[in-house]
Amino acid sequence: MKQEKSCGAVIVTKETEEPKFLLIKHHNGGHWAFPKGHVEGNETEEETALREIMEETHLTVELDTQFRHVVRYSPYESTVKDVIYFMAYTSEQEIHKQDEEVLDSSWSNFEEALALVTYENDRTILQAAKDYLTKKNS
Repeated sequence: MKQEKSCGAVIVTKETEEPKFLLIKHHNGGHWAFPKGHVEGNETEEETALREIMEETHLTVELDTQFRHVVRYSPYESTVKDVIYFMAYTSEQEIHKQDEEVLDSSWSNFEEALALVTYENDRTILQAAKDYLTKKNS
């Protein structure tokens, strides 16, 4: 069984009354989800997430590793993939997308993001992120 690992983050605005979540439309598959990508070399999960965010969006973020969720699925036969998601905060909202990887992007409130995201696994991560933010800010 082949193992793959990607890392990324649920990016949320800080310093706004209602948080906005960043979703990107991935070139590979055309699905709406969070910035993420494969671990390269000896990168840590955190380094991978930060690199992928920078490559795909050019955003500078503050990574919150207290939020760490894993999605496991099989993208193809005899392959298991783990995607590690952290929370990330940014004051920036201007996206400079990586055209080879990203078709579009959207800053959305929770309800809009929940409606836009393509896969149920990602809806679960989005809900967990919202719950985490609510608990953290209470």
